Amino acid sequence: QVHLVESGGGSVQAGGSLRLSCAASGYTYGNPYMGWFRQAPGKEREGVAAIDSDGSSTYADSVKGRFTISKDNAKNTLYLQMNSLKPEDTGMYYCAADQVAWLLLPEYHYWGQGTQVTVSS
Repeated sequence: QVHLVESGGGSVQAGGSLRLSCAASGYTYGNPYMGWFRQAPGKEREGVAAIDSDGSSTYADSVKGRFTISKDNAKNTLYLQMNSLKPEDTGMYYCAADQVAWLLLPEYHYWGQGTQVTVSS
C-alpha cells in the first residue's frame, strides 16, 4: 500500500509559478514509478509529467519547458515545479505511483486526493 498526499496548489495569475508536492508513505520502494496528472472540469484526466525509478522524466507536450518533475527519495516526496503558468493549466492535480512504468497513462494503482490549481488571465 502507498499513501499519497498532495499540497501546494493555489490561485495564481498567468505567468506565475507554483510548486506542488506529493508526500508518499507506505511501500514506496516497491512502487518507484510516479507521475503528475491533472483534470479540468468536464475533461478527462491527462498525464502531465512522469519520473522513472532512475530519475528519467517524461512530459506532456503542453508543459515541456515550463514544468519540471523531481523526486527526493530521502524525503519520499515528489515535486512538480510549474513556471509560466497559463489559464489552460487550471485543474485538479493528482500524483500517482505504481510498480509499473505507466508514464503519462492514467493506469497507476495509487492516487492522491488532488490539489487545485487555478490560473487566471
